[in-house]
Amino acid sequence: MELSAFESPAGEWLKGEGPESDIVVSSRIRLARNLAGHHFLSRASTEELQDIESSVGTYLREDDGRFAGLYFRMSELSEIDRYVLVERHLISREHSVPEPGRAMAATGDESLGVMINEEDHLRIQSLRSGLQLREAWQAIDDFDTGLSEKFGYAFSPRWGYLTACPTNVGTGMRVSVMLHLPALVMTQEIEKLFRAISKINLAVRGLYGEGTQAYGDLYQVSNHVSLGRTEEKIIDALEGVVTGVIAYEHKARQRILSTHRLETEDRLWRAFGMLKSSRVLSSEEMMHLLSAVRLGTCMNILPAIDTRTLNEIFLLTQPAHLQKVVDRALSPEARDVERAVFIREKLAAFS
Repeated sequence: MELSAFESPAGEWLKGEGPESDIVVSSRIRLARNLAGHHFLSRASTEELQDIESSVGTYLREDDGRFAGLYFRMSELSEIDRYVLVERHLISREHSVPEPGRAMAATGDESLGVMINEEDHLRIQSLRSGLQLREAWQAIDDFDTGLSEKFGYAFSPRWGYLTACPTNVGTGMRVSVMLHLPALVMTQEIEKLFRAISKINLAVRGLYGEGTQAYGDLYQVSNHVSLGRTEEKIIDALEGVVTGVIAYEHKARQRILSTHRLETEDRLWRAFGMLKSSRVLSSEEMMHLLSAVRLGTCMNILPAIDTRTLNEIFLLTQPAHLQKVVDRALSPEARDVERAVFIREKLAAFS
């Protein structure tokens, strides 16, 4: 797989556009679906899983031409290529394991994607830059309707869509928003905020979902309950909470400027200087520094680097992407050197 297969270095979710994009990196809606007349994955044979992949894959590649250019079977990809897809949020870490029948498809702009035989037969997702949950829902709802008419889903009039994980039963929907919250981290208010969020049945996760850390002050907030609520109610509830979090982050940014302006400016300029001059940069350190630079540009303290450029730096310096960029396998130590080189070149025009 070549990075040239993608329409741009960073896909739809990293465009740096859309409402509230200074804080909301992306909006995502994911639907869990299982095909009627087939065993769930835990009981399906290898032949059945391969049959599901073949029939759904043919439909996506041939009947829906939007997926013709980005369709991959996990067993046919190298480990680095599978992790490129993880880093682009097109598949989960679990789905990157090359088990029989596992495949993925995405549109060229990566705004719509499908994982085949992950935990359920289908995991469909719609991604948008900024706070655009309703736009993401419209796109995925139309696509999901077409798939349902073609294949038929496992569905109960009482329980809704039947899924491998009981928490997905009902609508089968997970709605999530990725937020950049550096000021709340700096003011040490982040834990208090997330304790309050957890009390209203919302989940807070790191950059790559469940079980991952919040590198770069990036957090995913999503619904935890799918049963007994309509899709519109789930979206309304999450959007209301996210709007409050955005306001909370804005206030924290204003407060650190009004009370600790000199220290804040020094911290952000130091981060910018380190990114521009470092010779060795680990992925974790890069994320920390890039978070500060993103905050500094949004607050008009640092040079006006557009958000898309910062997002491309973030994505293309992740371990798998970086090895694709330099076109060779790299040890962890060599990655740290190449990452620093790449960032220095990207930021050379800014001072």
